[in-house]
Amino acid sequence: MDLDDLAPRLEQAADRVGPETNRTVQQQARLARAMIRMNASGRPGPNIITGAYWDSWQVEPFPVPDGGGAVVGTTKPQGRRLEFGFYDMTDSIGRHFFQPPFPHVEPAVNELSAEYEQAFRDALDRIFGS
Repeated sequence: MDLDDLAPRLEQAADRVGPETNRTVQQQARLARAMIRMNASGRPGPNIITGAYWDSWQVEPFPVPDGGGAVVGTTKPQGRRLEFGFYDMTDSIGRHFFQPPFPHVEPAVNELSAEYEQAFRDALDRIFGS
């Protein structure tokens, strides 16, 4: 590589970091939501009864300097209970509960971990033009 080309190439790459990082983060967040929803569509995850819990999973993007971020989550109160379950619980009016866990978030994150790494490697290739 000619050193005279180095500064312009680095400047071009710097201009691509933010948009490319944001694009990759948003794409991976949508993929995570899709996988969580798939896992929350029946055993071993929770079953779909009304579809309200399934629909409640959202991706909320937010800006960060030179990139972007996203929160993947649900505002439904049963999310934590479905993921982790609870054992031997008695509520305030004396009802006794036992619910096994129906993991759907952790399996999605574990399955997609390698995908995340590859997605950001691909982003670096696009940024630096390799």
